[in-house]
Amino acid sequence: MTSKSHKKHAHLTKPRGGLFGQQEFAFIGAPCNIIQNLCNQLATHLKTDYALGYADASHQNETTPSVFKTSYIDLINHHGVHFKQDYIDTHFRALFNGCDLVLVNGNHFLAKSQIVIVNEQKKVSLEKKLERLTDVKIFILDNGVKDLFPSLKEHIKNYKDIPLFSINDVKGIGKTIKKIIGNCLIPIKGLVLAGGNSTRMGHDKGAIKYHGKAHREYLADLLNDFCSHTYLSVRNESINFKTQYSTIPDSFLNLGPYGGILSAFKKDPNSAWLVVATDLPLLDVNTLNDLMKGRDKSKMATCFHNPETAFPEPLLTLWEPRAYPILLQFLAYGYSCPRKVLINSEIRELPIKNADVLRNVNTPEELKVVKC
Repeated sequence: MTSKSHKKHAHLTKPRGGLFGQQEFAFIGAPCNIIQNLCNQLATHLKTDYALGYADASHQNETTPSVFKTSYIDLINHHGVHFKQDYIDTHFRALFNGCDLVLVNGNHFLAKSQIVIVNEQKKVSLEKKLERLTDVKIFILDNGVKDLFPSLKEHIKNYKDIPLFSINDVKGIGKTIKKIIGNCLIPIKGLVLAGGNSTRMGHDKGAIKYHGKAHREYLADLLNDFCSHTYLSVRNESINFKTQYSTIPDSFLNLGPYGGILSAFKKDPNSAWLVVATDLPLLDVNTLNDLMKGRDKSKMATCFHNPETAFPEPLLTLWEPRAYPILLQFLAYGYSCPRKVLINSEIRELPIKNADVLRNVNTPEELKVVKC
């Protein structure tokens, strides 16, 4: 009897990046004290533009190991967390999720991209680790070194195309790192939450023609000027309306707008998602311009403060890729409110010039007021 083949795992699009984050550089080829000193110097040049992370290991054993499996200490100006158990590699992405760039001591950890320090003391050690050099972005000559080792030139065929600096040119190294990160743009995609059952309205809210066309189409047209691609978020694949836009059916069911946002990130976790709800009849291009100009890529999301609710407005929000694991985490804890996620996360909250654009229309009475 032949067993039927079956698909063990769903095909999911994985986030870009490596062990620690979307942007990470392993510094390799020098003693740890040189790597640590260089990373500290670079941090002074990079910290104004990026939220930075650092990964290293200690050469010393803890003489008095904690009896606690996990301990947390509030140290007033920062926080300390200690894990007694082995820390699984896949947990690092969650730990560094709030960072734009992670600098890594390559003597202890691997990273997606590498910065090679050419140091005579570590020449033999580096030659034993050439297989780690998979995506070298920068070469750095340590003091007293005049050129790359022959082994590096042989292993890295395009070495002439890779920027080369003296270890004392911290400013030049930092400027090149900024350029590399700047070239890795995060695309923005648009998502119109096309509405659920519209039970309070009594008919499809997305079909209302405030501006001469179905409002879901009108909103998608607005987003298209800011996004590489725009989608309509729908409950399932069977839609009863015509549209020129692609749709994303809910794969997280019965969660309302929260499920729509998660379904978009499931489709593409490497893009930022500009999300608007179909029940915002007064949204205009000027407001979207203000949102985009105020975007803070280092935050989980950029949104407007809604003066009527005194809270951030979740249904006109630009969600960054780092929001996806946070949204999933809140869901795991039993929350499915986008506003609650914004309130309890690092966000950029902008003042709104015209609060009327945030007016929700969900009932015939509210519709009558807007149309008058």
